[in-house]
Amino acid sequence: MGVEDFLQTYGCADGIWDEMCDTGQVRAHYSKVFASLRELDVAALQQKDRLAGELFMNQGITFTVYSDNAGIERIFPFDIIPRIITGQEWELVEKGIKQRLKALNLFLKDVYSEQQIIKDKIVPAALIASCPHYTREVHGISVPYDIYVHISGIDLIRGGDGRFYILEDNLRTPSGVSYMLENREVTKRIFPELLASNHVRRVSNYPLLLHEILLQLAPAQISNPTVVLLTPGIYNSAYYEHTFLARQMGVSLVEGRDLVVDNHKVYMKTTNGLEQVHVIYRRIDDEYLDPLIFRPDSALGVPGLMGAYRKGTVAIVNAVGNGVADDKAVYAYVPAMIRYYLNEEPLLSNVPTYELSQPDAREHVFANIQDMVIKRTNQSGGYGMIMGNRVTEEEWSKARTAIEADARNYIAQPIIKLSTVPCFIDGAFQPRHVDLRPYALCGPQGIKIVPGGLTRVALRAGSLVVNSSQGGGSKDTWIID
Repeated sequence: MGVEDFLQTYGCADGIWDEMCDTGQVRAHYSKVFASLRELDVAALQQKDRLAGELFMNQGITFTVYSDNAGIERIFPFDIIPRIITGQEWELVEKGIKQRLKALNLFLKDVYSEQQIIKDKIVPAALIASCPHYTREVHGISVPYDIYVHISGIDLIRGGDGRFYILEDNLRTPSGVSYMLENREVTKRIFPELLASNHVRRVSNYPLLLHEILLQLAPAQISNPTVVLLTPGIYNSAYYEHTFLARQMGVSLVEGRDLVVDNHKVYMKTTNGLEQVHVIYRRIDDEYLDPLIFRPDSALGVPGLMGAYRKGTVAIVNAVGNGVADDKAVYAYVPAMIRYYLNEEPLLSNVPTYELSQPDAREHVFANIQDMVIKRTNQSGGYGMIMGNRVTEEEWSKARTAIEADARNYIAQPIIKLSTVPCFIDGAFQPRHVDLRPYALCGPQGIKIVPGGLTRVALRAGSLVVNSSQGGGSKDTWIID
């Protein structure tokens, strides 16, 4: 059976924006790809699917599921059919993310200095004071070029109206960029002619752009600053990515035990003695960075690191304390931040968000739980979510009690039917829900956004949860002109 026959059975659900099909017709920006796929039969596609799996296996592209007792290492699932976004659509996404990051950087500078946005009652003081990731220890610290968010992964979804919405901001140690880069490399191997003929914008220069920005952030004006990538070690869920990026940038991959602080300067232990470190791209959470300041039981960090950071002898990327800006309750105020700091209207809208610490909002959410998803404000990876349309009465009873006891740490949002894209599953084209995580790099010369990002796919039929830890996968993302 040919590909064209499978397209006849491709099911688009009512009320859901399908990115390939519009009223039974293939959208223009997908037509060239499917014209090429028509030349292949199902057996050929299945062979390419197997080849992709082998390439991922041979590269050791894995992630870790901490809750899985059967074994923590898994190969990252990959779907061979690319997701395609037009250059015109991408232009709005790019402008919207740049606008958002400008406001978030200004907010972080403000909240750790004058706190004018709190004094003007734009953001409630109690919200910031109760945020577990508001780090008082960095209040007043001056960071290079006033840039706090150097690397971000802003999650977007597409609703039933076809518009992109911001789902959440990842401003601490966003992961997944290595999968974006490897997805493209695998696509080059299995569909080399498709990439060339569709004029797909490249993403492969991300490590180069990142390295350039890290060098520019060095506090000392020296010609060849030393940059290191600080990892928690081999048991971290994103360790593959840490090794990948360090290798691509040509910088040392270090653990806390490889660094030492002397006279408020950070040094790396080498076979030739101590070498001063000027920039640390850290993939360790704030609370583990310095056992003298944060968790005294941390064996992952570097004693005295915060002292050197305060003195300005080392730059830490991303800045310490960024978690206050990607708290899911603070997220609700980002449109107000854009208006306050930039005097502009947001180009990309938030998903409507209810703070469950507010009695009226809590009452509304509880009364309409079947239409809501409830999230913990500082949880990631899809853990701790309550899908109101699937929760049992017993589960909801327990969850409601937990929420009422700790309402500040929960928000709710309407369940949005994410857009669907075609996936090649079990020998057929099937629609699956997706989100998108573009990666933005902020440096002294402005904000650069890699044209594409990581498309995460809910591989289970009907599922809206795209996280890899919850059974999701990914696919290559093409921006075409």
